[in-house]
Amino acid sequence: MQPVLPSRRPKRADAARNFDALLAAARDAFAEKGAQASLEDVARRAGVSIATLYRNFPTREDLVEEVHREEVEKLCRAAAELGDLDPWEALAAWLRRFVDYIGTKLAFADALNRATDSFHACRKAMRDAGGPLLERAQRAGGARPEPTIDDLLRMFSGISTIEYVDDAQRERVFGLALAGLRATPGVDPQGNHSPGRASSPFRKAHDLDSGESF
Repeated sequence: MQPVLPSRRPKRADAARNFDALLAAARDAFAEKGAQASLEDVARRAGVSIATLYRNFPTREDLVEEVHREEVEKLCRAAAELGDLDPWEALAAWLRRFVDYIGTKLAFADALNRATDSFHACRKAMRDAGGPLLERAQRAGGARPEPTIDDLLRMFSGISTIEYVDDAQRERVFGLALAGLRATPGVDPQGNHSPGRASSPFRKAHDLDSGESF
């Protein structure tokens, strides 16, 4: 599969191996120590010299940008790989991948230059990758018709960046967000309410006296 985003990865096999090792080492170092992790430590983890690191990434910003680009690339590839799943399941699985991506990005977000062409290309690539999954789920009636892919990326980005009591709470909030995205029973994929069904998800006052228990 062709890369979604342009990369500085060299074509020569030995140089490409060093490049890949540096990216993997940088990702681990950033996760442990943040984007200000020592570049000497990154080179040591990768098993290459600091000169090799600087030959591939002349500045720290170049390294951070490439780690970010690779994470976005994996997210975009995941969208294509999920195409054979049920439309709703594919969308939910991709949003899970997106949440994981945000978690990785947080480690180096402070050092990421948001004014570069690469950063804007990454944002566009994510929308282009997730948009068809959302539209397919909406057409199939699995997802609510109102949200856009931009709405979803903002919502799931927001719930991924706040602090939680524990992982269980994080999972509950993620599940609640997915539940809010699911289509309301009785509403077709175009947003029209089916005949004979209540137009509101809330129970009307007279229903409360029906004797039904909760």
